[in-house]
Amino acid sequence: MEHTIVVVSEPGPADNPRGHWPEPLQRAFEENQYSGAVGNLLVSEAENCRVWHLHLPPGGLLTFHRHVLDYFWTALTAGVARGYYEDGRIVDVHHYPGETRHFKHGPGEYFVHAIENVGDTELVFATVEFLPGDNPAIEIPDSYRLAKQREAAGLVDVAHD
Repeated sequence: MEHTIVVVSEPGPADNPRGHWPEPLQRAFEENQYSGAVGNLLVSEAENCRVWHLHLPPGGLLTFHRHVLDYFWTALTAGVARGYYEDGRIVDVHHYPGETRHFKHGPGEYFVHAIENVGDTELVFATVEFLPGDNPAIEIPDSYRLAKQREAAGLVDVAHD
């Protein structure tokens, strides 16, 4: 099993790094670059971490989002993810089950990207963000929280000893 990166497009020029992207992708960047939704479902939160799931069917897209906390992700399935980066770079990354990557963000550091499934299998990742960090955590809308979705559906979790 191999982590392979294929460069689709190099970074753009400093004065307009994303100018070669289609207009809808440029607009998505502008509208979402400050989003803290690093997955499509926030399944757990505690004082020291946030746990996210990311499910992308073939052709699916997790729009642009900003990482400001230390975190790691684990690929639960094999597949090909196209990454769109703030500097205009586009890369295809071939993932394998169990692949795990760790990232650190010091004061003022961040990372903005979007992920598109360009393969023919569902991509599934788990991401854990560590709290507190060197940067303030980005507020997450309730619409991403599993607990709020369950509550809205009238589902109640039963406490276990």
